Amino acid sequence: MDAMLVFDRTAVRRHRDRAARSVGQVADVLRDAAERLLDRLDDTTVRFSQALDVGGRGVVAPMLRARGIETVSCDLSAAMAAVNPGPVVAADEEFLPFAPASFDLIVANLSLHAVNDLPGALIQLRQALRPDGLFLASVPALGTLTELRSALTEAEAAVTGGVSPRVSPFPELRDCAGLLQRAGFAVPVADIEEISLHYADPFALLRDLRAAGETNTVRLRDRRIPPRGLFPMALTALPMVDGRAVVSLRMAVMTGWAPTAAAWTPPASGVRVPPEIVVSGGGTT
Repeated sequence: MDAMLVFDRTAVRRHRDRAARSVGQVADVLRDAAERLLDRLDDTTVRFSQALDVGGRGVVAPMLRARGIETVSCDLSAAMAAVNPGPVVAADEEFLPFAPASFDLIVANLSLHAVNDLPGALIQLRQALRPDGLFLASVPALGTLTELRSALTEAEAAVTGGVSPRVSPFPELRDCAGLLQRAGFAVPVADIEEISLHYADPFALLRDLRAAGETNTVRLRDRRIPPRGLFPMALTALPMVDGRAVVSLRMAVMTGWAPTAAAWTPPASGVRVPPEIVVSGGGTT
């Protein structure tokens, strides 16, 4: 079973705890991604009243409330959850505490890619939806940060003679709709949004990843202090456009509907509750 545990979830929580103080530095990137995701709401005539924001990092909840949708936010990190305005819950995406049919809309913006049991998490999210409710998510897909991955691999091979995983693995687009179907969603759809990030200072890319809580959490990562010259060598090898380093964010946008009322039955098992649940009125840390 350990072979299935790709991510160190303790590290994921710790990195998000730390990033709660700095996530505002990358709010523009998160907001751009969230706008592209929430544009899908304009493609339906359904009106939603109660939403769950999963890992929105203070960006998604205000956008949903601006649409008149009552919103609860959750995050693996209690500190990051508290960045959101309004009701918040600290909850593990793999052990969600929400009762069946609690929401008619669930939005997860770039927040599910460090989950070990993604099929299980999707099943729980589907169970938390009311019949005919909508699940809307984005995840970084294969090709995201490919420039950084290649540069680090080549630089580490040159410096140490070996390589270690320094960028998270990402799913292929063709797998995303299949995951939704496997989790029991109706009309599963997945498509790609291409976002290019340009940096006058390549080191700002690493600062942004840290600010967003997106530093390396792969369980098999090399935990030693990296060689002094590794990152400078890799960052200077990134492709340049008009004097700026360029990296890619290939965002897989996933949509799926909970089964209709006629087809829906309550889950046979009870809702699993993680050992620590923190509920508050939100605010900024």
